[in-house]
Amino acid sequence: MKIATIIIRVLLGAMYLFASIPFFFKIMPAEMPAMTADQTTFMTGITASVYLMPLIKGTELVAGILLLIGRTAPLGALLIFPITLNIFLYHAFLGPKELPMVAVMLIFNVFLFFAYRQKYLPILSK
Repeated sequence: MKIATIIIRVLLGAMYLFASIPFFFKIMPAEMPAMTADQTTFMTGITASVYLMPLIKGTELVAGILLLIGRTAPLGALLIFPITLNIFLYHAFLGPKELPMVAVMLIFNVFLFFAYRQKYLPILSK
């Protein structure tokens, strides 16, 4: 269980770290994948808000670093969960082609919740 937790937290942390770094350094892929009309509308709304995409990517960067640092992984898993859930729901409703990979990310996040459940008990107790 301990080795699986380490592997999953490093994989999830690396995924979020490598998803956020290109945004801040403006290293975008040469060719973006084709998007449907609904996806384009959604992404236009997020970019039009100006602050939302940097907030999302900043949270991904911080949570990815926290996940890679073993001591702060429970905080990183908690911090990144809303973003993981939103990515899953985005793909469930707007782009089901990548849904299996995103479902794995959500499962990884839930697994980390289970693995670190003892760390979260003080939050839940009165």
